[in-house]
Amino acid sequence: MRIPKRHFHITYRTLDDDLPKGPSFDTHQFVKDLTKEGFTEEQARAAVKIVSKSIWNGVERYASNMATKEVLNKMSYQQKVDFAKLKGELQMIDKSEFNSLRNEQERLQNDIEKMSTKFKEEINKSLSSVRLDLSLEKGRIREESSTYDLKIKETDTRINQEIYNLKVQIDSVKTTVLQWLFGVCTGTFALVLAYVRFAS
Repeated sequence: MRIPKRHFHITYRTLDDDLPKGPSFDTHQFVKDLTKEGFTEEQARAAVKIVSKSIWNGVERYASNMATKEVLNKMSYQQKVDFAKLKGELQMIDKSEFNSLRNEQERLQNDIEKMSTKFKEEINKSLSSVRLDLSLEKGRIREESSTYDLKIKETDTRINQEIYNLKVQIDSVKTTVLQWLFGVCTGTFALVLAYVRFAS
């Protein structure tokens, strides 16, 4: 025996009041569909109640796994705090690495300056040694040159003395030869005169 339409709606509202508040779906149509499939009205209502509770329990379990807005705000704030902390740590690391690199650069620059100074000192020392050697060599050459000049002057003086002596000897020989020639000529002339006188 079918229930009048008005009575069905009244009892359906009473059923909806008993059902848990969850996702809305047409329970009235669901009951009608079940009664068409051979369920009694009581069975259809019980089935709709069970299905509705199952759906609502699923929704509650799903909702329990979801975070509320307050929790999300807290998580967002915590993430911002963590990000700011991480940013500060990264900045500190970058600053520390920068300081380390700057110190390393300064150390290398100081080492380069020390090496450059040492290199300049070694060059100056080598140049001083070379200059000293050159100065000593120049002094030795000057001394040798002075010795050679003195020897050359002495040789020139001896040569000049020898030349002078030769000139004196030549002049003496010339005088002797002239005297000898004069004597020979005089003797020859006397002999000629004597011969002429004797012949006449």
